[in-house]
Amino acid sequence: MTARECPSGHHPEGTDPSCARLLNPGATVRHMTPPRRRSVLVVDGANVVGARPDGWWKDRAGAAARLHDALLHADVPQEEIVLVLEGQAKQGVRAGGPASLRVVHATKDGDSEIRRQAALATEAGHDVAVVTADRALAANVAPARVLSPTWLLDLMG
Repeated sequence: MTARECPSGHHPEGTDPSCARLLNPGATVRHMTPPRRRSVLVVDGANVVGARPDGWWKDRAGAAARLHDALLHADVPQEEIVLVLEGQAKQGVRAGGPASLRVVHATKDGDSEIRRQAALATEAGHDVAVVTADRALAANVAPARVLSPTWLLDLMG
């Protein structure tokens, strides 16, 4: 038995309250409970903006700012939103923000950053969904679920 296993050998340390107490009889279950899974929505900003032919191509920064504002008020089921912006759209919204709506500026292409953000959230144990209509990107974000820009636009009204 290693220090990371429960005495029964069935559970990693901290995943079963009875094992946690056997390993450390004075410990409370609160300290041994694994973190709760959060739901994260990674948004392909360019793809969502491009789904509505409203003249976004004339003002990409303004379109990104409008999308950000709409996401602030959107009633999405996910607890965290990661908005990935690229190119001229990055000028419309500063990078950063709270976990409820965090903006990430792609240093290279947006698809690479979206894949990276989805992978980071998945590795952290979160339930991840990616909003995109890009088939090549959608094929490379597994195990994340893929949702269409129309799904998000409908939620935003």
